[in-house]
Formats: sequence, C-alpha cells, structure tokens
Amino acid sequence: MAHLKNAETAQLEVVAEELALAAAVMGFEPNSLKIMAHRPEILRGFLALSAAVLGPDAKLPSDLRQMIAHIASAAAGCHYCQAHTAHGARERGVADEKIANLWSFETDEQFSEAERAALALAQAGARQPNGATQAHFEALKAHYSDAEICEIVAVIATFGFLNRWNDTLATELEDSPLAYAESHLLSNGWKPDRHK
Repeated sequence: MAHLKNAETAQLEVVAEELALAAAVMGFEPNSLKIMAHRPEILRGFLALSAAVLGPDAKLPSDLRQMIAHIASAAAGCHYCQAHTAHGARERGVADEKIANLWSFETDEQFSEAERAALALAQAGARQPNGATQAHFEALKAHYSDAEICEIVAVIATFGFLNRWNDTLATELEDSPLAYAESHLLSNGWKPDRHK
C-alpha cells in the first residue's frame, strides 16, 4: 500500500496534459506521476528532465535506454521501476527472453559488447556505494560518443531518482507493468513486494 495516495481529481486536472503525454508514451498513467501531482512543479520539472533523457531527441536507441534503466533499477532494488522498465523494454521491441536474461548480460550471447558496456555501468553506477570505475568508461568509449555516454549516465541518474521516489513511497504498480512482471520476472526473483 502506497504511503501517499495519488493526488485528488482536482489536482490531477491541473496536470491533465502532462499525464496524457505520459500515458501516450507509456500506455497508462503512472501512479508515480499521480503522486507527484501533489506538487505540480515537481512533476513538471521531472517530466522536463525525463523528456531530455528519454525523449525523441535522445541519442541512444529507446530499447537500450530501457535495458539500462532496468539494470539500474534492479541494482537499486526498486521493484516498481523494474516492472516498468521491463514492460517498457518489451514495448520498444526487446524480446521477452532477452529481458528475462538481462542479469546475465555479461555472458548471454543475446547482448552485444556495446550493450554489455552500458549495462555494466548501469549495474555499477546504481549500486550504493557507487561502483563505477575508469574501466567502465574505457569500455564505453570503444562503442559510444561522449554525448551517448553522458546520456547513459543520465538514464542511470534519472532512474536513481525514480527508484528512491517509488521505493520510498511504495508506489502501487499499474495493471499492465504488474502483469508483465508477474509473467516474466518472477523467475529472476522479482516480487511486487510493497508495490501491490
């Protein structure tokens, strides 16, 4: 059960346009944003950052951004964001088997060397204490430009905010990411825990 309820209808009407844009991208209105609607300026600020990092002008392919976000969320322990990012990766064309094997990215043949470098930084950078090293960045530079590396770090950091937000609030999972996670992530130890 969430520690804060979604904002009241009148508050949600103030950010109806923003919620509609999020729903157009995600396929549903995320409860995390409905809670942020208690403070519309926080919601709008977060959406501006999110659009810069994850929007159509991003440098990295959207499927890779979702896999980076998933690994970062798993390393941080946020089951809400793990469900969202796995569901989002599937919506962006990542095969269910590849999503199920994300935690085997270092050895699974489905992952390219470029993906491995990005996912390794996501795993190290999202842990506490942070485990990112110079070796991670050297591996990235073999595959990505400085702008793309900046974006990889921005995805990790953006989901760091979401991981803390949703895990602290015990945000309730929406139906479609919950159903996807229950169908595809349980075998990897994922549980809805506090998010149901």
